[in-house]
Amino acid sequence: MERYDVIIVGTGPAGLGTAFELLEKKPSLKILLMDKLQTSSGGLRNDCKMNFTWPIGFPFECWDEKLGNFYLERVETFLKPRIMEKRNINIYRQRAEKIGVYLLDVRQSHLGTDGGLELIHQLIARLSELGAEISLGEEMSGADASKKVVFTTMREIAYNSLVVAPGRSGFAFLQRLMEELGVQYRDNVVDIGVRVETREEHYSIVRDYYDPKFLFPKKTRTFCTNSRSAHVVQERYGDEQEGFWYSVNGHAWSEQRAANGLVNFAILKTVTLTQPLASGQKYAQMLGRLAALLGGGSPIMQRIGDFRLGKRSFADSFSGDLYDFQPTLASCTPGDISLCMPAKTMRAIWNAFKLLDTVVPGVMHPSTIMYYPEIKLYANRPAFIDDHFQVLPGVYFAGDGAGTSRGITAAWASGLRVADGILESQ
Repeated sequence: MERYDVIIVGTGPAGLGTAFELLEKKPSLKILLMDKLQTSSGGLRNDCKMNFTWPIGFPFECWDEKLGNFYLERVETFLKPRIMEKRNINIYRQRAEKIGVYLLDVRQSHLGTDGGLELIHQLIARLSELGAEISLGEEMSGADASKKVVFTTMREIAYNSLVVAPGRSGFAFLQRLMEELGVQYRDNVVDIGVRVETREEHYSIVRDYYDPKFLFPKKTRTFCTNSRSAHVVQERYGDEQEGFWYSVNGHAWSEQRAANGLVNFAILKTVTLTQPLASGQKYAQMLGRLAALLGGGSPIMQRIGDFRLGKRSFADSFSGDLYDFQPTLASCTPGDISLCMPAKTMRAIWNAFKLLDTVVPGVMHPSTIMYYPEIKLYANRPAFIDDHFQVLPGVYFAGDGAGTSRGITAAWASGLRVADGILESQ
């Protein structure tokens, strides 16, 4: 059986951050990175927006400001991002604060989906040059922590340290692994919301601030804005046994591509489940499958003009008169979002929408589209046994799927923190 000093499962930013830090500090380490996909996954290939301001992406359960800034500086030193210019921030912030809304001033970089893929290829090539072994298309199926063995779809491999960093898409896999290994965890938080798509002229703040971060009452916020050459996509979740469902997301190409004049962003509400304690993942899956049921297997889309009139959208709602642009995710089913979104969540999101329209007048234009559902599954809260995200001797969890981050830069930072722990244990 082959043995590695470190096996890293997941080649998103958390896994990459761990690998680079380990090889920089100790080049002699024998490291294997594996991913079930044929290309590196995670946020680096999905639009590749990066935030370099505390506390964006850093869950307070795992980080404090001093520690977060310490690792964030290390991430920026490695990635060397080109920070985007912002303008007129004080104007928007003053408007927002008058109505109880807060606009965060965040240092951001944006490569676009095509730029992110190029960066991934460069990073994987650099890791190979440094001596890391990369195995794409190999999926971890389980582990025996007592024997320090990983089981994959291809083989059994021994390790000294194991880093599991599957990202949000590996949320369910990570839960199964924790149950198999006997790792205690909490799963009671989920973000539920809509993806908004409109003409750039109706959300003109993006001309001054690429990804504006608004915080509204009732734990509601804007998230992941895309513009210039932007489009909405769907991502499949679930399985054959219980059924598949789709969550929507947003992408944008780099500035090398021609602009299409559209912008999309999410409005999300954080839902924390308490007593009786329920699974955030199961709750999210139930909502996703309900939307798929009403949408005939697809997400649902609805024009703001129809929603305000209290009626569903039909196919002919998406052309003519005020409805002057075609949805970029045309496979969605026109319908009524209020039939499948919980009323309390819908009220919070609609209230945020109205407040946002006061700060950036025009976003509630009748032609604006709401896509549903957009659900973020990063509610895992493993019981860590040290400050370096170790869950069992020699086993570390990192990244969005493990609840240690919410975004590219924080995921990379969590990988650095794991690497520091592994190096200390050598």
